[in-house]
Amino acid sequence: MYVEKMSWYSHALGKDMPVAVYGHYGFALLLVPTAAADFEEYERFQLIDALTPFIDAGKIKVFSINSINTESWLNDHMEGAHKAIRQNQFNEYVFNEVVPYIKNHTSWETPIIVSGASFGALHSMNLFLKRPDLFNGVIAMSGVYDLTEYTKGYYDEQVYYNSPIHYIPNLTDEWYLNNIRAGKIIIATGSGAHEDPQANKRFSGVLAEKNIPHELDIWGEDITHDWPTWRKMLPHFIGSRF
Repeated sequence: MYVEKMSWYSHALGKDMPVAVYGHYGFALLLVPTAAADFEEYERFQLIDALTPFIDAGKIKVFSINSINTESWLNDHMEGAHKAIRQNQFNEYVFNEVVPYIKNHTSWETPIIVSGASFGALHSMNLFLKRPDLFNGVIAMSGVYDLTEYTKGYYDEQVYYNSPIHYIPNLTDEWYLNNIRAGKIIIATGSGAHEDPQANKRFSGVLAEKNIPHELDIWGEDITHDWPTWRKMLPHFIGSRF
């Protein structure tokens, strides 16, 4: 498997941001890490190994980036408003730096599907919903789509605009809605320990109210909030839905 790891200075974030690339060809799969993790997390926990048949077959080319959650919602020493600023800077980094990097590494016609697990699921969903012109779909695993689950009581306008379960009900712009409806949205969760299928059902209901096509796939009580789940889920959806 072709593997490349590099970094560049992000003007949006004011720091070097690394990226790992796996494979030569296929549609682009952009992976957003869980919680406080890094760009090598999906490799370290063998999810890249689980995707190897699709990478080697040229079905997908994987791009894995760093999170900045420890400089935002997971940093107990920051003011809430500063955390929100950092969240928006991360969004701009992905939109204005990562997406062009992917396009230059593939082609400007190559579809990009964004995916993540746990906190990475929320980020992935938010990135897709905010810029459905840049992303062709999202595979969100074991997520909740309410940012206030992470903000420790802080709430402002920027939390609202990064919390899909809050802003989607009030979205009326047909340009956004039509582009979102054109994408492929997969919401998957288990029903076992530390999973929250009810949160996923609630968000599915919000999407349904807006006539946004999506797939809600709730797995059994033996499926827990952990890496064995995501090593099963992501290859399953890549193999059966794309």
